[in-house]
Amino acid sequence: MTQYIFVTGGVVSSLGKGITAASIGRILKARGVTVSIQKLDPYINVDPGTLNPYEHGEVFVTDDGAETDLDLGHYERFTGENMAKVNNVTTGQIFQQVILRERRGDYLGKTIQTVPHITAEIKRRIAAVGIETNAQVVIVEVGGTVGDIEGQPFIEAIRQLRGEIGRDNALYVHVTLLPYLSSSSELKTKPTQHSVRDLRALGIQPDVIVCRSDRAVPDNVKDKIALFCDVERRAVVPLVTAQTIYEVPLMLETAGLGAYIVERLHLPQQEADLDQWRELVEGLKLRKEKVKIAVVGKYVELPDAYTSVREALVHAGLYHARDLDIEWIQSEDLERDDPAERLKSADGIVVPGGFGYRGIEGKIQAARYAREHRVPYLGLCLGLQVMTIELARHALGTDDVNSTEFDERTQHPVIDLMPDQRNTATASVRLAWSSAAFRPTAT
Repeated sequence: MTQYIFVTGGVVSSLGKGITAASIGRILKARGVTVSIQKLDPYINVDPGTLNPYEHGEVFVTDDGAETDLDLGHYERFTGENMAKVNNVTTGQIFQQVILRERRGDYLGKTIQTVPHITAEIKRRIAAVGIETNAQVVIVEVGGTVGDIEGQPFIEAIRQLRGEIGRDNALYVHVTLLPYLSSSSELKTKPTQHSVRDLRALGIQPDVIVCRSDRAVPDNVKDKIALFCDVERRAVVPLVTAQTIYEVPLMLETAGLGAYIVERLHLPQQEADLDQWRELVEGLKLRKEKVKIAVVGKYVELPDAYTSVREALVHAGLYHARDLDIEWIQSEDLERDDPAERLKSADGIVVPGGFGYRGIEGKIQAARYAREHRVPYLGLCLGLQVMTIELARHALGTDDVNSTEFDERTQHPVIDLMPDQRNTATASVRLAWSSAAFRPTAT
């Protein structure tokens, strides 16, 4: 039987639930346990493919073409396991499926309710991961924070699951914030207590509390959390902000989380082999010769919009024993500024994917600078398209070369729809870039 670890979060978002889930996957895999990870996203969008990158960061595209949450990229990089459509579920997908079934008459005229119909579909999607991957342990991250109204059906579904699969086959991990008050020089546990109280009010008692903090967590604070939140003392796991996210599995293992999970789920008692992972972390921390890479994009104010690109560059730097200095350049700036001045210090230029005309001419300027100054250039999807446009403009001696996505009347459409796409109702020249192509693993 597949066993499940459910990861929830409290107090604030962006605490690192995704990295925590991925790290648990890593330390279990290091013990020979087969794992898969699923992200439950409470938003009503069907998938993040149409979300503004400033809203949600990058879209991670899986091998089977699914447009998914950026956390799936972390899951792949940490566990070395390919994710698929089944590994990302949204409220929009759940509602869409339930309404479709209701319209078909599958519910035989029943009144459709959150419980049992929505929760049943959520549970079916969770179970599907174990069935399709045959993983011994499926780690399920619930997006958002406890108390969010849109996340309550997911919380209710994972509450029900424990009763259905047995208490020994499910483990609840809750990630919370320990804020530091400089005025009193102390870490405050009250936000964690309130978050756990809210979770318990929804029927879930956490088995493990991962305490995110920017400072070391003293023993008396861990004792207090254990007492007021009713968890074992050794199940209060401090997670201090790390120099690199790849250090987190080692920190959780050192804190005893791996051994605790193995014991609670009655998994084989096996020592974790994290030697290669330690070498990776040591290599990242080691000071090396720097290489400067300019990333010219449209959403550079939020680097999470290019998470997989950034991490691929970090991994490449590690492989070649170089420290990476990334300069994020807004492509629109190159339409106003002198590209030579902005790019002169770059050892390489990366133009990542995207869609829409805004900033395109700036990306073309980056491609032109790279060609004229013989600077290594990597164009990812749209980045390759603008390189093609720039080269064709140079070869033909005219600026009237373009993609029909940006100029339908261009005399020289070097990027266009294929003939068999022209009459389809959903035809679009938007070419979403596949971040799945940049998933070097650290195994």
